[in-house]
Parts: sequence; structure tokens; C-alpha cells
Amino acid sequence: MSEVVKPKIGGYKRHLLVCTGPRCSPDGASQDLFDSLGDKFKAAGLNEGALRVKRSRVGCFAACKGGPVMCVQPDGTWYYNVTPENMDRILSQHLVGGVVVEDLVFHQGPGLAPDTAA
Repeated sequence: MSEVVKPKIGGYKRHLLVCTGPRCSPDGASQDLFDSLGDKFKAAGLNEGALRVKRSRVGCFAACKGGPVMCVQPDGTWYYNVTPENMDRILSQHLVGGVVVEDLVFHQGPGLAPDTAA
């Protein structure tokens, strides 16, 4: 019988969950957004260190309008209409600066307030 190896995940400050389901953005924009994040995180300094952001694909959030849709944890902030331009705003304002991009928020969950997560 083989031993199950305990997984490890590197430390991170925030976890970005991106819906890549086909109903969120049937044109593939959500997957394109997710695929672009590695380079964007690197350029913004979010790929390592104290501000490191982990990213994950999610099959469906059951919020199938206004996509691409994503959620920033532990802040509990849900964004819609995450175009490449809006993603750049979210990166600089929220993920780097700790300030929510209010005009793109469709739900604020019970997570930490962004200024306490910073």
C-alpha cells in the first residue's frame, strides 16, 4: 500500500477565483482572462513575496450573467465584467493597493474588509 503524500501550497495573501464556465462567457473570454493572469501577476509583483496572489479556475459560480466573473478571497469581493482593462484596474487598485474597485463589484461577501487584508 502506498502512502498518500500531503500536498503543499506556497504562501499567498489573496486567492483569485475565476469562473471559466461556458455560461459565464461563451466566447471564451473567461479562459483568456485566466490565461493572462500569470504574466499580469508577474508584471505587478503579485507572483511572489508578501503580495503573492494564487489563482484558480472555477467551473461555475452560478452567477451566469455579466461575465467574466471572479472572486477575491479572503476579502469576499465579487467582480463582474472583468475585461482585460477592468482586470488591470482590479490588479492595481485592489490586489496591489487594497482598495476595492466599487463600480465592478456585484457582491461583497462576509470576507475580510480589503483594508484589513492588506
